[in-house]
Amino acid sequence: MIPESKKSAVARALNETFGVSEPDEIRMLSASNFTSALVFRIVVQARPYLLRVITRTDVHADPTRQFLCMKIAADAGLSPRIRYTNIEDRVSIIDFVEARPLPIAQAVIPIATTLKAMHALPPFPKLTNDFDTAPTFLLRSSPLRDGFFQKFQAAKILPESEASELFRLYERLRTVYPVPDSDLISSHNDLKPPNMVFDGQQLWLIDWEAAFLNDRYNDIAVMANFVVANDADEDKYVRAYFGEDAGEYRTARFYLMRQLVHVFYAMVYTQIGTAGKPVDAAAPVPDFRDFHNRIWTGEVTLDRPEAKVQFGRVHLKQLLQNAQTQRFEDAIRVSAEVGA
Repeated sequence: MIPESKKSAVARALNETFGVSEPDEIRMLSASNFTSALVFRIVVQARPYLLRVITRTDVHADPTRQFLCMKIAADAGLSPRIRYTNIEDRVSIIDFVEARPLPIAQAVIPIATTLKAMHALPPFPKLTNDFDTAPTFLLRSSPLRDGFFQKFQAAKILPESEASELFRLYERLRTVYPVPDSDLISSHNDLKPPNMVFDGQQLWLIDWEAAFLNDRYNDIAVMANFVVANDADEDKYVRAYFGEDAGEYRTARFYLMRQLVHVFYAMVYTQIGTAGKPVDAAAPVPDFRDFHNRIWTGEVTLDRPEAKVQFGRVHLKQLLQNAQTQRFEDAIRVSAEVGA
């Protein structure tokens, strides 16, 4: 179960932490293409822990940044207690949190307040690559972004009419969305139900592989896809996050970032899910709210290629629908006027 190349590192971690060479129990929890790590639930001396073994060696999987972000969050009580880290071996052990169900209807305020606390943490480090020049992947030109766009367009993954509208809307969003350095804060950048564990009382954040300084609205927009189902939910969510009425400008930024998230997911997930081949345009697209509800409950996971394609198309459909509303135009106007 542990890769041969990592067995000595894991044995060293167990020995230094618990004085044993192997766990009493071990079970793999994840090994997906969205992480560079193998994650295991282990039991040592009758207590469960989370063992994480990074297998990739590049700037995105930099353990120095990951472990620092994790430590900052753990010290603040937002992430489970750290038992062991080794940068050279790329291995960590933290307390294992037994998950309890958190109904979506009860999740709005806990998620908003947890994100608010995380965004108030001491600054996370930046990434040492193209992301350094932008608070989000989409907002400024970089070789990484431009290469991704060119590959996506050349593959003709979406029908021409959908692709043209996607890029037209993206350009409108990109030109008005502000990127002030003052709003670069400590961000998780990979928020989703599996990375938020509720123990019955507290919500814990895990998996800090993608953590770095980013635009504050990125995290809150991503989680809004899961917990904000209507205007009343949105009002509770943004009030809990800001501690007051968000006002016209912050509400507009929040809404526009949600649209940028739709753009990003539409491109990334359809490309990964189809392996760069055209989507089946005739295939039905699930309802946005129902699909996210099923991800929340674990009924749907994004491990399978077809689920990734559905996820991408769900976000594209939502973007195209939102772009027809007066709220979309109002948010564009407000952001443009403030940035003028």
